[in-house]
Amino acid sequence: MIPDDARSRQLRDWLETQPGNWSELALLRADASFRRYFRARHEGNPVVLMDAPPEREATEPFVRIAQLLQALGLRPPRVLKHDAAAGFVVLEDLGDRTFTRALAEGEPEGALYDRAIDTLIQLHRAWPATAAAVPALPAYDRERLLDEAVLLVDWYGAEAAPPLTAASRDAFLAAWTQTLDRLPPLASTLVLRDFHVDNLMLPPDTEAGCAVLDFQDAVIGSPAYDVVSLLEDARREVSPATVERGLERYLAASGCERAAFLQHYRVLGVQRTTKILGIFVRLARRDAKPRYLEHLPRLERLLARGLAHRDLAPVRAWFQRHMPERLGER
Repeated sequence: MIPDDARSRQLRDWLETQPGNWSELALLRADASFRRYFRARHEGNPVVLMDAPPEREATEPFVRIAQLLQALGLRPPRVLKHDAAAGFVVLEDLGDRTFTRALAEGEPEGALYDRAIDTLIQLHRAWPATAAAVPALPAYDRERLLDEAVLLVDWYGAEAAPPLTAASRDAFLAAWTQTLDRLPPLASTLVLRDFHVDNLMLPPDTEAGCAVLDFQDAVIGSPAYDVVSLLEDARREVSPATVERGLERYLAASGCERAAFLQHYRVLGVQRTTKILGIFVRLARRDAKPRYLEHLPRLERLLARGLAHRDLAPVRAWFQRHMPERLGER
């Protein structure tokens, strides 16, 4: 079954113009953006259809990054057909075994997270030899990080008591500017941005590694970002032992200077948590997707824990003044 809406009818009409026999079209999932995914069969073979309304979502970045990841030796779904004007992409069907599902079925957490960390190690090792030949991608720079972090004030903090003011918003940005400017230099790499168990799969054709999904917003930035995205998951509790094991595994293989990497990890972990708090509240309030609110208690715990590090002192001071309850303070 598929939804009976104008966009679904466009998809059916588009399939009728494509060569071969298409059958068993069914909605697979919708995500936090305007994209939807369908499963179908083409000439009897399973495929996945990405539906990205062109007035809302561009398909070209997904296709471009998929090709780049293949060149780097990673395992994105192969792009079988792409119609940018219509906003449809036909993808290889990698099955149903996301890491989330595998964990629910009893797969050992440590082994799965080892696979994920090893995928990042492979990506970050391969990147320097490829970077010069890659068309320009956005930089995950201070301006972009600030734009994301302030979503906490604009959405999550919108119902704060007393209400947050324009001055408190400016102070929040100033605290984050000070914190980000203190980060030591680290060699930049490709950052996938949504590297977590919902977007990682156990592919059916290999016993090692993992397949990656949802990478169209990739940027160039700190190697710590995807590591903390994996280990400080907004949607599930990761055991402390797995977090420590993942960090040590990455540091042992990556060659990153330990103290610099850990400072990036701590700061970008809190930046990401503030961003997601804002995004999840926005999804609930603006986009009528209240299910995202169930993750707020976990994110609030991650926030309070992350702000305890001295690297986050300016941001912690802002919370102490403007939202002390988020630190367990009154």
